Amino acid sequence: MQLDDRSSSLLQELLSNPSVKSKNLEVKYGLSRRQISYSLEKINDWLEGQHLPKIERNQQGDFIVDATLFSAVPDEVNKPSTKKYIFSEAERVELIILMLLSRCEELSLIHFTSSIYVSKNTILNDLKMAQSIVEPYDLIIRYSRRFGYSIEGLEFQKRKLLIDVVNKIHHMYNGETWVQQLAEITEEEVQLIHERLEKIETHLNLKFTDDKMTTLPHILLILLRRIKLGKTINSFHINYEELSDTKEYQAVQELLTDFAYIPTEERLFITLQILTTNVSSSERLEEDLVTDLNQALEKMLELFEQMSCILLQDKKQLLHMMMQHIKPAYYRIKYKLTITNPLQETINSEFIELHHLVKKSALPLAEFIGCDIPDSECTYLTMLIGGWLTKQGDSILSKTKAVVVCTNGVSISKLLLITLNDLFPEFIFLDSLSVREFKTYDLEYDIVFSSVYLQTNKRLFIVKPILQNEEKSSLRKQVMESLHGFTPSELSLKNILEIVEKYAIIQNRKLLAKELQHYFTNQHSLSFKSQPELQKTNLHELIMPENITLLPSVSSWEEAVRLGALPLLLNGSIKPSYVEAMIQHYDMEDPYIIISPYVAIPHDKPESGVNEVSMSLLRLEQGVEFAKNRPIQIVVIIAAVDKQQHLRALVQLMKLVESREDCEAIIRAQTPSDIHNIITKYGSD
Repeated sequence: MQLDDRSSSLLQELLSNPSVKSKNLEVKYGLSRRQISYSLEKINDWLEGQHLPKIERNQQGDFIVDATLFSAVPDEVNKPSTKKYIFSEAERVELIILMLLSRCEELSLIHFTSSIYVSKNTILNDLKMAQSIVEPYDLIIRYSRRFGYSIEGLEFQKRKLLIDVVNKIHHMYNGETWVQQLAEITEEEVQLIHERLEKIETHLNLKFTDDKMTTLPHILLILLRRIKLGKTINSFHINYEELSDTKEYQAVQELLTDFAYIPTEERLFITLQILTTNVSSSERLEEDLVTDLNQALEKMLELFEQMSCILLQDKKQLLHMMMQHIKPAYYRIKYKLTITNPLQETINSEFIELHHLVKKSALPLAEFIGCDIPDSECTYLTMLIGGWLTKQGDSILSKTKAVVVCTNGVSISKLLLITLNDLFPEFIFLDSLSVREFKTYDLEYDIVFSSVYLQTNKRLFIVKPILQNEEKSSLRKQVMESLHGFTPSELSLKNILEIVEKYAIIQNRKLLAKELQHYFTNQHSLSFKSQPELQKTNLHELIMPENITLLPSVSSWEEAVRLGALPLLLNGSIKPSYVEAMIQHYDMEDPYIIISPYVAIPHDKPESGVNEVSMSLLRLEQGVEFAKNRPIQIVVIIAAVDKQQHLRALVQLMKLVESREDCEAIIRAQTPSDIHNIITKYGSD
């Protein structure tokens, strides 16, 4: 490794004046703090290669220079002439492509031989290799006597190639120097762009990586040169006007000061190059993408209807209005270009809760785009949906809003929320919270369902984390009599639809069910028995025979967890860290994982080490205490990757647990297949 000019100059400065302050170096050499630190890293790498002590810095930022350096380092440390380095064939090919994409004049063989210092025959062979490199970009290298060598094809593809080549050359020996030399870029030009990029960092409160800060100036300077020569993109895939008011777009204008010839399209392209790392592929909002986007919005509205207990009228028209907004916003969201929404600060009291529900129901849209939907974009969607509800005469203010507080971990909390949502379909359940989250919760609500006592001026109902059928019936009666003084009648939506089907043809069963539920719930205070829509993974599909272990006994509950989790560990579904987390976080004084006299369900957070959603079962002939006087014979290990995918299986497990007969059958079973057959009975729910 050799030192570049800047690093060499700084090393000599430190050796001649070890007490110099970093601030003085910044002023003297016109460098930023980042550039000083980057050069110091290079200096120390070079010193290490020379088997010399590194230059350190103390807490005050002063440089500490070992005395041996003053005599060991020569008076002048120069980088070697680039002519002395012998490139490999692959490196020469990258340099040739760089010259073809960055130079202004016509290029002949002489230009290549004199720049890379190899023979004509070598260059001719390298050009053949270069052709194989550019072909995947749908480009071709051509030669004519009049124009010399050039790369032909779409400008967008040339830019993809340029960005890739510059990044590769930067990883070569002395790559920065070669890019500047062959692309004929001056140090002054690089410094100007570098300083403007640092201003963008300050303006947007972000930090580019060191690699990006090194390569971006070179890429941008070559792009600007191509644009000046008229080599512009003919068509682009983003609505520029929709992005012109983003903070990022405005900040980049400072970078492009003094470059007045750049059209709007190119300014946006440069914005994306600076602020993203994956815009090197041409993605167009084509018909199939519009169709998928429309389906994601449909799922979003369906989820909103479930959460808000409101049936949206003329939904196709609302969907059309939302698409008109989301199509241009798609790229804002995808590329994380933030936009200031003037409506964001003016959402009234009704829309605060509505906004919360819209954000939660936007999950299908976020999954489709591949990132969270920013609050600014959700605000627009909230205003659209809120206006629609006002138009059809609905309001969430008239709905009973509830929160659920549970201390029993993610899976149990989610299951309790699903149970209560099913039990009270006329309520809006805003969130499932921990006690700590509840204390700082700032949305308006009417009812609290909690597994522990809480200080609150709202109606509080204490519930068990796992509710049996009789307890569900009792709770509904208690809540409804507290709110209304009576218990509303309960209807079976399934039975109603079966009666209708006897005498009429139902064209859209799903829509009819929704409208019936909306009508009776809102007009007559009636409720329906319904089953929430869960993920499709069934219990018997997760707890397969190979995931079932039968043992006579174990020495401790810790051993039960480890042996129960062993099948998942062996097949790679979980990591060892997940097993240890289940044990470490369990408290025998608060045995929340015990869900029946027979069954415990050890689990922990997905980030503790879950690779894929999975379950396993350990059956013990002799129970082991998971709490004082609480011997457990069935241990079900639950490994969830998120809050959703395991829920159907979990609901089925709870139904199995409610059956004393089947639990005792599992305890008496002779083989894993016998147990699996029992579990399979619950797979059709």
